[in-house]
Amino acid sequence: MTTNDSLRTPAPERVAVVTGGSRGIGRAVSLQLARDGLAVVVNYTRDTASAEETVKAITADGGKAIAVRADVADEHAVAALFDRAEQEFGGVDVVVNAAGRLVLSPVADLDLAALDAMHRTNIRGAFVVAQQAARRLRSGGSFLGVSTSVVGAQFPAYGAYVASKAAVESITLILARELRGRDITVNTVAPGPTATDLFLDGKTPEEIDRLAKTPPLERLGTPEDIARVAAFLTGPAGHWVNGQVLRANGGMV
Repeated sequence: MTTNDSLRTPAPERVAVVTGGSRGIGRAVSLQLARDGLAVVVNYTRDTASAEETVKAITADGGKAIAVRADVADEHAVAALFDRAEQEFGGVDVVVNAAGRLVLSPVADLDLAALDAMHRTNIRGAFVVAQQAARRLRSGGSFLGVSTSVVGAQFPAYGAYVASKAAVESITLILARELRGRDITVNTVAPGPTATDLFLDGKTPEEIDRLAKTPPLERLGTPEDIARVAAFLTGPAGHWVNGQVLRANGGMV
């Protein structure tokens, strides 16, 4: 005897592409989405070992994942990244663009070559990934950009980095409106100081301690803090949130 439950068609597997998915916030997002049942395409640029380790951690826990190398600023490589996701898993439902570079310098001393390299990843890369997401995401899907709360806090030496991330924030609502009628959300998460290699590199213990005490919660964020926010914004529970920038920073400006 059959039941209504036995006649139900299984829900299609949801699939996520996470750029910069092998380290830091991107790795935490990859692991969190996999725990939530998504198949994950872990994108990376150079660190093959970290990407493979992230995939191994997901599959060891019963999840599905592959690692795919692509420079997010290269439109042909990113198109191939999405092609691979579709070939392996049948489509794309979630895109989290966590790939990014950080260069700190006073404006007067800024190395313009470093500026160009950072903006190539943080601005051009954001547009390239958003472009493929806009073309490929299935109905009910979500795109999530990653900015920084320093866009609001305006710390010295962050001018070039903030300029690149302000661009990410500025396209969020525009892209959400351009995808009208397709049931796709577009949001950006803007972490505060978060304990990643990217953040900690080059800072003295005193600087790290000072930044940790900036939020009222008086600690650095963790990659897992941001990953849980990302999972909410790209999951069914957060699907009514659209066109927004969420500052996940423990209460700093």
